[in-house]
Formats: sequence, C-alpha cells, structure tokens
Amino acid sequence: MAASFVLWATFLAGIQHIPNIHQDSHLPSSTLVLMNSMQQSAVFFVPLIGLGLGYNAITGERERGSIKFVLSLPNTRLDVVIGKFVGRTTVLSASVLLAYVLVAGISLVTLDAFSLDIFLRYTLLTLVYGSVYVAVGIGLSAFMKSRQIALIAAACLYMLFLLFWDVFLVFLQFLFVGQELPESGLPEWIQFVAILNPSTAFGYATRWAIPEFNEFVLFPESDAFYLQNRVGVVVLMAWIIIPLCVGYARFRRTTLH
Repeated sequence: MAASFVLWATFLAGIQHIPNIHQDSHLPSSTLVLMNSMQQSAVFFVPLIGLGLGYNAITGERERGSIKFVLSLPNTRLDVVIGKFVGRTTVLSASVLLAYVLVAGISLVTLDAFSLDIFLRYTLLTLVYGSVYVAVGIGLSAFMKSRQIALIAAACLYMLFLLFWDVFLVFLQFLFVGQELPESGLPEWIQFVAILNPSTAFGYATRWAIPEFNEFVLFPESDAFYLQNRVGVVVLMAWIIIPLCVGYARFRRTTLH
C-alpha cells in the first residue's frame, strides 16, 4: 500500500492535472497542481497505510506469544503502546516523505514555480494526518484480543470516515432539519459533527496552516469558535491521544495468556 501511494502521488504530479477551481486565484498555478496532487493521494491512501500498520502491532504479538517476551524485558505496557506508535509512525512518515520528495522533484522539473514553504507545511500536516490513523490502529490493536477483530474494526472505521460520513450527516439533516436545506445552511452543531471526521479536520487544519488554500477552496465560514479552521488541528490531536489512551487502558487490564 505504501508503494501504491508513492506511485499514485508521483503519477498525479507527472500528469500535472488540476481542475479550474477558481478563475481569480492569485496562487501560482504550479503550486495548485502540486497541492492538488498531494491532497488526492493523501486523503484516501494515508489512512489505509496508517491503519494497516497499526491494527496488527499488538494483537499480532499477542497471538504469536511474543508479547510476553517483550514485557519480560524492562518494558511496561505503556512503553509497548508508545513504542509501537512511534515505530509505526516512523514507517508511515518514511513512505509519505518519499512520495512527496518525488512529487517535489517532478514539480521542480516540469512546473514554472515551486513554493517550498507551502510544500513543507503541507507535508507536516500530512504526517500528522497519517499519525492519526496509526494511533487509531494501535488503539484498536491494544483494545482487541484478536487480530481479525481489530482488522474488521479498522476496515469499518475506514469506510465510516472516508465513505459513509457524508451519509451520516445527511441522515442528521433529514432527522433534525428536513429534506430542504435552509438558506443559512446546516446548523452549526451538524457542521461541528462533520469536523469530528479526521479527514474533514485535515481540510480545516490545511486551511489554517496554509491560508492560500482559502483562495481556491470555497467553504462556508462561521463565527462560531468551534468551527474555525484551527479547530481542525485540535481534532487531529484528539484523534491521536484518545485512541492511544483508550487502547492502553484496556491493554493494561488485559490478562495475557
């Protein structure tokens, strides 16, 4: 999957495909090409890599019996959870960095202009986004007793976040608002539910860290403090911390057979 991500990202950079998003954008078109190519690859591929690396990290060792050897060393269960997270995040980061370095190299050769500042900021955000799904995978691996159950849970979460979250929001709209959307848009609390999706939070965090995104991405603005772009960063951090804490709390109380 990591190799597929690298190939797909470089392919998008190579074909230089970008829709005409905003006629009046002042951002150089070459930078738009790069950002679009990276975003299309990251949103769907990075969660697959993160969950794939995380779901088997602890349950696999429990089923093989090697977890007892790991814990016989001067390691606590907290050390195991944190160590697995750091190690798997490092692997994911290497894949992302390889893909983005190749994308940057292609862009430097084929495009008219290249913004290193935007490139570095977006790369950092992608690494944070990927670490979210590594944390979710590690949390599931620490929480579940079976590798198969952890895999099923990871697959369900992927489908929920990437495929069915919008369906869930439409259901909330029909239930609390009705079929016709009011002129003022969705209620702010439903918009906040949307941000709780890590992929949506990634978009908010991107617009906060890279204001140039606001020049070509049309997105409704709100005065509510919990709907500001910086909230996306908070949600991403929460998705890293909470799954690890919940998984560790369960793992700490589990009897290893």
